[in-house]
Amino acid sequence: LFARVRRGGYVGPSMETRRITWWALGALLIGLVGGAFLANASVPWLERLVAFLEPIGTVWINAVRMTIIPLVVSLLIAAVASSDSLRGMGRLGGTAIVFFVVVVSVVAVYAALLSPLLLSGLTIDAQSSDALRGTATTGSQQVIATVRGMGGLAQRIIELVPPNPIRAAADASLLPLVVFSLIFGAALSRVPADLRDAATKVLRAVSEAMLVIIRWVFVAAPIGVFALATVVGARLGFKAVTAAGHYVLAFAVLMIGVMIGVYVLAVVFGRVSLRHFATAVAPAQVIALGSRSSSAALPAMIDAARDALGLPPQIVNFVLPMAVSIFRVSVPISFVLGGLFLGKLYGVEVGTPQVVSLAIASVLLSFSVPPVPSGSLFIMAPAFVEMGIPVEGVAILIALDVIPDLLKTATIVTAHMASATVVARVAV
Repeated sequence: LFARVRRGGYVGPSMETRRITWWALGALLIGLVGGAFLANASVPWLERLVAFLEPIGTVWINAVRMTIIPLVVSLLIAAVASSDSLRGMGRLGGTAIVFFVVVVSVVAVYAALLSPLLLSGLTIDAQSSDALRGTATTGSQQVIATVRGMGGLAQRIIELVPPNPIRAAADASLLPLVVFSLIFGAALSRVPADLRDAATKVLRAVSEAMLVIIRWVFVAAPIGVFALATVVGARLGFKAVTAAGHYVLAFAVLMIGVMIGVYVLAVVFGRVSLRHFATAVAPAQVIALGSRSSSAALPAMIDAARDALGLPPQIVNFVLPMAVSIFRVSVPISFVLGGLFLGKLYGVEVGTPQVVSLAIASVLLSFSVPPVPSGSLFIMAPAFVEMGIPVEGVAILIALDVIPDLLKTATIVTAHMASATVVARVAV
């Protein structure tokens, strides 16, 4: 793989890339199961092993994340600045946004219809309720502080235009950076051609260099994913309250349904074979599963969309960064299923009107999810409070979010790739 990168001959998912993908997937499963065994073994040196593996996984994921900001900024600015028509670029963005809204709305209806059925047989006794609430005691204050610090919807709209783009980059605030990059790219398209061409040439060189780095980092994916998965498994363990298991299983069923729907969209509307699309998206899915971060998988998505799927540059450079910034297909399930589960836990009636309200809110708020772990869980807190569910309930969902977040992230990444595939066929 290194040799292919050095020669500049990397095309699509090579045999080496597919082999590394399977190794990383195996490392993920072994790490989760092995970590769970470690959680039940009171052996000091095993605990030291987990402590040793955690920084290894962190270093690997940091190596992935360090490419994201320069990659997104360089791709977006170059794509907008080099476009022959800003109107055409606007049509491309408009098509992508329509796709995002339609898909999230369909998922919201799907979640509203099936979530009550999946949780209909769940009854939570007092002992299980107390145990689940106990998982939130250490995180409750952090949740409350985070929710208060986020401000309201108006504050998040104001923050879309960053007063200091450098500060936004330092804070890894991707959506404000996307707004700045679009504005800067539009302005750059209006400067004299010689200056514009020189700037876009530099930006393209930056994006290509970032893709080379991510290919290097991907070689170490099995090691990094194994370290991350072992730590997650050690924290999760095999201790599962029946109610928590019911919630996680229901979430898994819903997310698998969404994943299947995303594949159907890519095949039917993106006009790509199932095998071709699945092979292309697999490396990004592995990184997403290991890191629990859809943005961390962006370089792998760009690489696969460009080389494996052969999508046009304007799609790869424009639609994918936009999707990573605002397209969260899993938010309706988190809202509706989470609200129903906490309603049963706290004895709060969550009827059809409340379910409909949560579904509508999930569509409206899904495009402003903050770039923090379990971000969608934080933005749902005000809606829960209005229903009579304590804000501390969000901490319970975060405590149970290990497996759901794996499914969410993998599905989100797949939806991002499907959006690029479909928009390429519709708008280009």
